[in-house]
Amino acid sequence: MQTSAHAPSGNRLLFRFLLVAAAMYLAWFFGYEQWLAHDGRLDAFLCQNIARSSVAVLQLLGFAATIDAHISTLVLMAGEQSVVVGPPCNGLVLYALFAGFVLAFPGPWARKAWFIPAGIALIWLLNVVRVAALAINHHYAHETVDFNHHYTFTFVVYACIFGLWMLWARRMAIPPRLA
Repeated sequence: MQTSAHAPSGNRLLFRFLLVAAAMYLAWFFGYEQWLAHDGRLDAFLCQNIARSSVAVLQLLGFAATIDAHISTLVLMAGEQSVVVGPPCNGLVLYALFAGFVLAFPGPWARKAWFIPAGIALIWLLNVVRVAALAINHHYAHETVDFNHHYTFTFVVYACIFGLWMLWARRMAIPPRLA
């Protein structure tokens, strides 16, 4: 692989990454933690969206799944309470971590402009499938839900995000003229 004479050095790239990552963290802290989280509407919307979408997947698969009439984030399986989608599980932090890494890592902006939304869509889809799978898990083997929620599905989702990061760092971040 050839590099041009104008390519930034490794230390400069690291400094840039850390600077952008710090700026993204501050934006998250002040934008979300100090404002949006207290407002609650974004989290409520995402939780309801994940719950409804998971119910749609379950219904598509032939399960008798619905949303509770009084709690819009509670997935019911055959009328029984199954999964509640709360703010820690709505995917927002994962979207921000994924996007923040890609934004901080060097690479062509044109690729970032489509890779970030595509990655967020994939993470959203994984979260929908995760909630649907947890509902099925609860319906058939409720004693294993806690383990699967905290370990199995966490591993799968974070492995996917890591895979997306590696795809970005190894393939997508390389400018077309150097690939």
